[in-house]
Amino acid sequence: MFVLTADQRGSRRDIDRVSGLLTDLRDPRLVRPFDRTAGDEVQAVADDPGVVVDLVLELLRRERWSIGIGIGPVETPLPKQTRAGRGPAFELARRAVERAKSSIGQVAVEGDDAEAAADADAALTLLATLVLRRSPQGHEAVALARTGSTQARIADELGISKQAVSQRLAAAGWQAEIAGCALAHRLLERADR
Repeated sequence: MFVLTADQRGSRRDIDRVSGLLTDLRDPRLVRPFDRTAGDEVQAVADDPGVVVDLVLELLRRERWSIGIGIGPVETPLPKQTRAGRGPAFELARRAVERAKSSIGQVAVEGDDAEAAADADAALTLLATLVLRRSPQGHEAVALARTGSTQARIADELGISKQAVSQRLAAAGWQAEIAGCALAHRLLERADR
């Protein structure tokens, strides 16, 4: 099981972004949805590494969150409210989010299998570095590419040439993101065995 804990960065000098996040990240693929745990922190439970990767990328794009992922067992049956959950994965997520606060990629993974978790951590940190360095124009082009739009459609949507779209996607590391997501998925899956 995967427990995701996200803590708003710089919340003392910023508005509370938790309410908006809870509305925006309602994902039916989650075992338990994001729930405010305390102050500026949210937590969710997933059983699919692909969902974890998708949510980590979305949180990174928002540039305001430290993200911890705990991999391990949870006490069952899970309560209806995520914040009432217990078990090693919750404890590992807490440790991971604390480490993520000082991580260059703003993401950290902790698991029962420390070596497998470290591998997943490395893959997600590399992805995070790519996403966090992306320009606003790169984010815009990648968001459209992620929907399956062709470069011609993206060019029409953005009012730029197809060649400019290609350049934006290349500069944004779109192909590297695709490969990195697949790698992170496999490594999270391995860490959950």
